[in-house]
Amino acid sequence: MALESNHKAVAFRGGGFVPGVKRWAPWLAFAVIIALWEVASLTRLLPALFMPAPHEVIAALRDLLASGKFAAHISASLQRVLVGWLIGTSTGLVVGFLMGVFTLARSVGLPVVSALFPIPKIALLPLLILWFGIGEPSKYATIALGVFFPTVVSTFSAVDNVPRNLIRMAQSFGLSTSSIIFKVVFPGALPGILAGFRISSSIALILLVSAEMIGTQVGIGAFILGAGNLMQTDQLVAGVVLLSLLGLSISALLTAAEKFLLRWR
Repeated sequence: MALESNHKAVAFRGGGFVPGVKRWAPWLAFAVIIALWEVASLTRLLPALFMPAPHEVIAALRDLLASGKFAAHISASLQRVLVGWLIGTSTGLVVGFLMGVFTLARSVGLPVVSALFPIPKIALLPLLILWFGIGEPSKYATIALGVFFPTVVSTFSAVDNVPRNLIRMAQSFGLSTSSIIFKVVFPGALPGILAGFRISSSIALILLVSAEMIGTQVGIGAFILGAGNLMQTDQLVAGVVLLSLLGLSISALLTAAEKFLLRWR
């Protein structure tokens, strides 16, 4: 009896590293950062000319909303980033999947992608303007080109990392090639593909701002450029905040898509 009383129950350790969610943590982090920023501005540790206080940025956002320009800038930028991202993502998915499944596509595509991926896509914007003009097509092409290569790489890597024993098992049950691709390879590669979407969406926002700074009057990038030229740092930072909010919105949509598409996990 004495020996039995000394035994302790072993805690369950098979949680599988399931990530928990602390919804208060990001709000607290943002509150602390903004509070420190406000204090540094009020105590003049941050000169207003170089870094406006948070209340000044909020006032600039309020003025932008009241003037009606907020919706115009957001809608123009959102259209450009969505069209460019969809074009680059759809073509990147097809090419990446072909490279992951077929030997010939991999042999041809891998060296080509490796050679072209490191080129800064914004450096090609003048050439794209010559091809497509100063209007919207050149901006769509810049974003699509920047999104295409990371999507190809992430899709190819995700397909290539699908466990081969699952594919062999499907083959042993006599499944057709198309069934194996859509029922085994694609679901197995989907987590890696969705992770690549987060990277490509960030790249799309970066290229969006760069593309909108050339030959554009409406858009977040054009707004930031105009504010910078006039040394209106409160509006410049307000434009950066708009970009951050746009990025957070896209991230929230991708998180919702992951929960829906990967609910089988």
